[in-house]
Amino acid sequence: MKYLCTIFVDENNLDAMPAAERQALTHASLDYDDVLRTGGHLLANQALQPARAARTLRPGSGTVMITDGPFAETREQIGGFILIEAEDLEEATRLASKIPALSLGAVEVRPILELRRP
Repeated sequence: MKYLCTIFVDENNLDAMPAAERQALTHASLDYDDVLRTGGHLLANQALQPARAARTLRPGSGTVMITDGPFAETREQIGGFILIEAEDLEEATRLASKIPALSLGAVEVRPILELRRP
């Protein structure tokens, strides 16, 4: 089964991190990607640019309203994702608990709902 591990970080803490510490986190993250890949669990992954680089689209009065930045006002933003394959939620949780960026915030593990035509 596929699971999306959404990584939430406080971008202010990430921005304030010393360069050497940030580099170490990047290396640890890339190393863990290799562990997941070697174990046959990694399907896709990507870090995201800061939330201030985003746009949020919403429907409105026959048009699309565009807002710069994230829509939700929150202390943590989505910093990236890892799409994994796991036997069940317990295995997915175990794998997600070792994501290095967890130290910066939170990781949500959610089963993928695979839509199919009847």
